[in-house]
Amino acid sequence: MQAEIRAENKQPGPKKKFDVIIIGAGPAGYTAGIYASRAKRETLLISGTLPGGQLMLTTEVENYPGFSDGIMGPELMTTMRKQTERMGTTIIDDEVVNVDFRRKPFKILTNSEEYEADAVIIATGASPRKLGAKGEQEFSARGVSYCATCDGPFFKNQEIIVAGGGDSAMEEAIFLTKFAKNVHVIHRKDKLRASKIMQDRAFENSKIKFHWNSVIEEIRGKEKVNQVTIKNVSTNQQEMMDVGGLFVAIGHEPNTKLFKGQIELDEQGYIVLKNNTRTSIEGIFAAGDVHDHRYRQAITAAGFGCMAAIDVDKYLSENSRK
Repeated sequence: MQAEIRAENKQPGPKKKFDVIIIGAGPAGYTAGIYASRAKRETLLISGTLPGGQLMLTTEVENYPGFSDGIMGPELMTTMRKQTERMGTTIIDDEVVNVDFRRKPFKILTNSEEYEADAVIIATGASPRKLGAKGEQEFSARGVSYCATCDGPFFKNQEIIVAGGGDSAMEEAIFLTKFAKNVHVIHRKDKLRASKIMQDRAFENSKIKFHWNSVIEEIRGKEKVNQVTIKNVSTNQQEMMDVGGLFVAIGHEPNTKLFKGQIELDEQGYIVLKNNTRTSIEGIFAAGDVHDHRYRQAITAAGFGCMAAIDVDKYLSENSRK
């Protein structure tokens, strides 16, 4: 009798096996969850250490469709999360520490549990490289930006700095001349790394000023950035410049260290796609900045999330008939 009572009172543990597991909770991850759940797939989304991704660190977002007056980045991500949960996706705020893609079902290990899935969507995004200058973290999203396309229109008629010397830095500098009074390119060497065509375009733009052999030492301000200290690495002389914003364009690092040796990555560490959103491992898909080093926009990440979920649904349907 006692054994029967204990059996009746025993509660089932949390579900460990899912049709699809999504790793990452930015626009790509949340959108993938919405589409996968609407397709009646049992879906788990593991958010990682920064639920919502890079948009949780931004202020106003003006270029995401559907918000005529703009929307704050964290609010947009909170709204996406609620919609994803409403569709039926299980969301846990935990960090994936290991994966095993060698055999099916695939295994996903977090800090607290081990989960299994028939398909996985990787949506871990990419992180901008930081300067490491004093005040950089303090003024992130308060004058320090890592995306000119996202934030350039907020700096109309201001003096702006772009840190970097590659193609992405020149692209950002040229784009920012649409809004800025002047754009000051700070580069630690005496020549650019950018391709010749990008260099020519930048040199021909009268709004772009170059500061060679220079690095940013410190970023200052009150409510937002208003002054930057620049150091010449050849002479050690320092210069204080009054500016409205600083755009860091020294590259991005895809968040793929966890998957090294499991799936194919390119030389920069981005996931290589084989067919639409499929990776080198059948049943493993990718969406967003984790493979996209060209656009890096919330709307394109969301689009890739949609595509990955549709590809997963087709993959699961095909394999269920085998």
